[in-house]
Amino acid sequence: MKTSRRILVIDVGGTHVKILATGMKQPIIIPSGPTLTPGEMIRQAKSAVKDFPFDLVSIGYPGPVVHGRPLHEPYNLGRGWVAFDFRKALGRPVKMINDAAMQALGSYQGGRMLFLGLGTGLGSAMIADGVIEPMELAHLPYKRGKTYEDYLGIRGLKRLGRRKWERHVVKVVSLLRAALQPDEVVLGGGNVKKLKKLPAGTRAGSNGNAFRGGFELWSKASDERRFQC
Repeated sequence: MKTSRRILVIDVGGTHVKILATGMKQPIIIPSGPTLTPGEMIRQAKSAVKDFPFDLVSIGYPGPVVHGRPLHEPYNLGRGWVAFDFRKALGRPVKMINDAAMQALGSYQGGRMLFLGLGTGLGSAMIADGVIEPMELAHLPYKRGKTYEDYLGIRGLKRLGRRKWERHVVKVVSLLRAALQPDEVVLGGGNVKKLKKLPAGTRAGSNGNAFRGGFELWSKASDERRFQC
C-alpha cells in the first residue's frame, strides 16, 4: 500500500512476535511465550526497528480488543497487557486490533469471508461486505469437554498428531461454514502449512497478510470507517 506515513506493524503471537516497518524488506521475528510482558515486547520491537523511523503503529493482539485496548490478559503470554499504555511506551499513535482480525483484513477480497488462524491458539474473524467483526470462537466448547482451540491449536496438533488434527480442522470448517454461511473461508496462521490438503471451499492465507492488514488500518478507507475495527 502506498502511503507517505511510516507505519510500524507488530503482530503478537503465542510463539513469535513479528515486526515490520515501512521501508523494511523482511519482518523481524522475536520469540514470545508465557513470560513475555508488554514492556519487554515493546523494548525488543523498538530495538529491532531502530534504523526505521515510524509515525504510526498497528498492533495485532492475541485476544479480544475493545475500543483499542485488550479486554483481558492473553492466554499464552505474560501478564500486564490490559493496563499497559502502548501509546506512551511507543511515543506514537497506536491502533490495536485482534490479531486474527488484522490478518483477516489483509486477506480480504470481498463478500463474506470467515478467517481461521491455525497457530498457537485458534484465531477467528468474519468480514461481511467490508465490515470486520473479530470473533472469539477458540474457547467455545467443542468436544469431550474441550474447546475448539484445544483441538485446532498447537496443543491439539501435538496431542492428536497431524492426521487426526487435520480431520478436526476439516470438521470444524464444515460446522462453521454451515453456521455462518461465508462465501469463502481463509485458513491462516503458522500451522496451515501442515495441512496436506485444504478443506473444500477454503484458501490458504499468508502470515504476511497480517502486515498488509496492519498497514490497511491506517489507510483512508479505514479512516472513513469502511472497516469497523
